[in-house]
Amino acid sequence: MPSPQLWVVSLGTVPYADALELQRSVAAQRISGEVSEDVLLLMEHPPVVTLGRSTRNANLTASPELLKARGVELFEVERGGDVTFHGPGQLVGYPIIDLKRHKEDLHWYLRTVEQALIDTLEALGIAAGRNTGYTGVWTGGKKIASIGVHARDWVTWHGFALNVTTDLSYFDLMVPCGIPDVTMTSVARELSPSSMTVSKVGDVAARAFARLLSLEPVYFDEWPTHPAPTNRARER
Repeated sequence: MPSPQLWVVSLGTVPYADALELQRSVAAQRISGEVSEDVLLLMEHPPVVTLGRSTRNANLTASPELLKARGVELFEVERGGDVTFHGPGQLVGYPIIDLKRHKEDLHWYLRTVEQALIDTLEALGIAAGRNTGYTGVWTGGKKIASIGVHARDWVTWHGFALNVTTDLSYFDLMVPCGIPDVTMTSVARELSPSSMTVSKVGDVAARAFARLLSLEPVYFDEWPTHPAPTNRARER
């Protein structure tokens, strides 16, 4: 029997609305069985603020006028968690995972996403870990990655945002993740000077996810028209 796969789809920069439509579509296909393997969508977004189900209005401190002046879009979405930012220089990952094939436990899944990011950062030379009581990944008391997920029929979507070369000043528009006095950081800030790019970090993260989920990674540069591995898949 062939090994179960993780389809790693690296899409470059994608407008948030298009990414949201894509991940919802892929999740629906995963639920129906039309997509036969787990998927990890990797991308960057133009500047955008997203509000999760737990967002308190006070945690978005910027006015609509200020968001517009800085070219930041605003979306309310179904993921868990509070307000956060996505933008250039940030690795955004949307794992679309059928937990029925792994473990039907969202807490286990959240810890697995955290561990994949912790392992990724360790491979880059950054010591990272968890912060008791919070979801996400931290280093030296600063938050470097945020996580917010949603699931239906045990299939997940939404996911994580790992700051690589992100302009951290965008986080001044909010109380990031609803955590007062949190300090955000990035791979570039922790490793300065650093030659890390979002693409390079994405490769490391994909391997970490595949390893923790006991899956064989198969790589694509676009979402395949017919959802099956083709000659567009490439080994890494």
